[in-house]
Amino acid sequence: MDNLDDILTLLESPEATVKSSKNQKRKWREIEALKDKHRLRKELQDLDWSHEIELEELNF
Repeated sequence: MDNLDDILTLLESPEATVKSSKNQKRKWREIEALKDKHRLRKELQDLDWSHEIELEELNF
């Protein structure tokens, strides 16, 4: 019965959900940062259409 209790404890532990939640939040932050860079590049190109801006030039 100890094995069953150990398995149930592992399945019910909140650590697994915390880690996946943190990874999910990190991924969304990365996606939002990329969207911000693209938005900024588009705005800068609208202001100065003669200059091509690369994403690597945008540091933030």
